[in-house]
Amino acid sequence: MTDALPTGAVIGILGGGQLGRMLSVAAARLGFRTHVFEPGANPPAGHVADRVTTAGYDDIDALKAFAASVDVVTYEFENIPTDALDVIEALRPIRPNREALRISQDRLVEKEFLSGLGLSVAPFANVENAADLSTALDTIGAPAILKTRRFGYDGKGQARIMDAAQADAALADMAGAPAVLEGFVDFSHEVSVIAARGLSGEVACYDPGENVHKDGILATTTLPATLTAAQRTDAVLLAGRILNALEYVGVMGVELFVTPQGLIVNEIAPRVHNSGHWTQDGCVVDQFEQHIRAVAGWPLGDGSRQLDVVMENLIGDDMDRVPELARDTSAALHLYGKAEVKPGRKMGHVNRVIGPRS
Repeated sequence: MTDALPTGAVIGILGGGQLGRMLSVAAARLGFRTHVFEPGANPPAGHVADRVTTAGYDDIDALKAFAASVDVVTYEFENIPTDALDVIEALRPIRPNREALRISQDRLVEKEFLSGLGLSVAPFANVENAADLSTALDTIGAPAILKTRRFGYDGKGQARIMDAAQADAALADMAGAPAVLEGFVDFSHEVSVIAARGLSGEVACYDPGENVHKDGILATTTLPATLTAAQRTDAVLLAGRILNALEYVGVMGVELFVTPQGLIVNEIAPRVHNSGHWTQDGCVVDQFEQHIRAVAGWPLGDGSRQLDVVMENLIGDDMDRVPELARDTSAALHLYGKAEVKPGRKMGHVNRVIGPRS
């Protein structure tokens, strides 16, 4: 384990949401300490991390102090300001690397990167004004979806265009932000691969999970996914191809559309991913431990799936079901400790074990 961090080392985490919380728990199991940097007060990760810095990403002194206190830095979300990363990287390594962040922060750059690797993506075009949108619709056609190039998640920053008459309203929804038009893909279902790459270049992929979204937010992930053996192999191989092209270190989520013509990459997320939460109860080494192992320079663990599992997000008022879920002997609850229930807010998830691996 050359270059591996010793137990007792401190892993810095940018972002204090539920992903940072679960990364902190996994780090503690391996004997590491965590220091979370989060602008918001009382973040979910703060309940389990060793230390929390509450400061903005424009607070240079706080960023420097944070970096000086840790051995390596990772993150739980993509949209971290570049200036903040510049300050941190001058003092400590950031894993996954800046290139992965740069690509994933911009949907247009991401599409160009993926298609440059020879991977299939939805038809796309850059849109900065009404003329661009008109030209893009002439080329791609409708229905299509207009998305902001940056800062979109869980269905935010998106507008559907079912016919050209809706173009002006969709563009107005972008509020002047650069956007990308994506053609609709005729797919039967969506799957995602949670893949990891270590500091030494080793790659390990989890079984693809089958995703169902409601109102633009992931509702369930089911294992095993509905895939042929060839599709399963293709999914894992293309995820590995992306990781290697980026010289990536850590866990990545790769979302794929399943079509009669093959697998189409929807998007990549350079972090642990909501659709990988099933690994907490379906594998010996879950995605959070795998990520900590990777960024700490440890060997990757065995991510083989042991069980058939359905992961269900608990969103908003789903929290009312917690007493009932707590009585379900097949259900493993994972609650995030968020103080306020809001519509559309992820409050936790439940992994329901269906049976032995099929």
